[in-house]
Amino acid sequence: MIITALLILMVLLLMSVPVAATLIALALLLAELFSPFPLINAMGDVLWSASDKYLLIAIPLFILLGEILVRTGVARGTYRSLESWMSWLPGGLLHANIGTATLFSATSGSSVATAATIGTVALPQGKEMGYDPKLFTGSIAAGGTLGIMIPPSINLIVYGFLTETSIPQLFAAGLLPGLMLALMFIVGTALICIWKPGLGGPSVSHSWGERFSGLKHLVPVLTLFGIVVGSIYAGVATPTEAASLGVLGALIIAAFMGKLSVGVITEALDGTMKTTGMIMLIIIASYFLNFVLASAGVTRELTAFLENAGLGPYSTLMLAILLYIVLGFFIETLSLMVITIPIVAPILIGLGFDSVWLGILIILLIEMALITPPVGLNLYVVQGVRKGGPFSDVMKGAMPYVGIMFLMAVVLVLFPQLATFLPELMK
Repeated sequence: MIITALLILMVLLLMSVPVAATLIALALLLAELFSPFPLINAMGDVLWSASDKYLLIAIPLFILLGEILVRTGVARGTYRSLESWMSWLPGGLLHANIGTATLFSATSGSSVATAATIGTVALPQGKEMGYDPKLFTGSIAAGGTLGIMIPPSINLIVYGFLTETSIPQLFAAGLLPGLMLALMFIVGTALICIWKPGLGGPSVSHSWGERFSGLKHLVPVLTLFGIVVGSIYAGVATPTEAASLGVLGALIIAAFMGKLSVGVITEALDGTMKTTGMIMLIIIASYFLNFVLASAGVTRELTAFLENAGLGPYSTLMLAILLYIVLGFFIETLSLMVITIPIVAPILIGLGFDSVWLGILIILLIEMALITPPVGLNLYVVQGVRKGGPFSDVMKGAMPYVGIMFLMAVVLVLFPQLATFLPELMK
């Protein structure tokens, strides 16, 4: 049954069937082939129960927050400020790409939005200054992946929804690993550019006056981060309430900057509805698929297989990590989460692994899938913003960062306290 499900899934995805339609079709086929019960009769109830959760309201609100920041030019000011502080390092503007992505991730909650925004701001400047396109585009794609690790994160909300794990604790758990991964990106980039200076660009120094005067551009992002994440950590707002506070804060900041207009609001709402529609369709379709898989016995088969294999907890964990790396080459990230987490997470949690720590590890592996071809979404986003040049440049430039992410996964397994330290303080 498992092999049949995987084959059907791969065929439908290779035929470019939309992800939500693929999940529903797979569920209906598996129900017809392997279940003695008419599971299709429960479809309406299952889809409705998946879509009426209060927690899911946070998703469109966080998307809207990111859309407002994109439309009002906050990211451009952030980039210029960090450029003045970080471009003296070996690699020059590459570090501004990663630094800006880190700050923008702390408000947008979306890797795709982060990569698209930073790419729009950074690529013209990199081209003008003669940077090698490989590592430059790779740093943007990799920096964008931080959007699903550093809180607030839409993917962490999805993980919490699927596993019934505390969202505030997941947000707290993602902060230190996310910042550490950003630091590893910066150190790795510097080492690469020391080893092969041609892959970077000129190191540019700015006066202290320019640096300090540019700090005002960081105020909007840091303020919104304080509002959203601070209200959650302080216990005064749920993730959904914090998201609404963030949207209100973004609107006030946009108005204060003189960038708020009917056009900006219309474009932000339009982008929000499109993205939210896609995400929600995938979530409710995956919910029905998971219902069919459980009813047809796939979960029992997989659990029995792992138990009969005689593997210990860490051997099973290594097998799960390998599974995510391999599937990440072929399945879009959100789909990968909603297809695998309801099956993999209960098994690993049952073996004694902390559900919050496991969520951060899975998100890290999902980040890798964002920049590994042939389905690495951030690679296509950056190439689309780039509007020219071979796609292979973006793929080659992202490969060093895939290695850094794998190293971070090893560190997270060896030192789980990186993810559990802050959540334990909240208890």
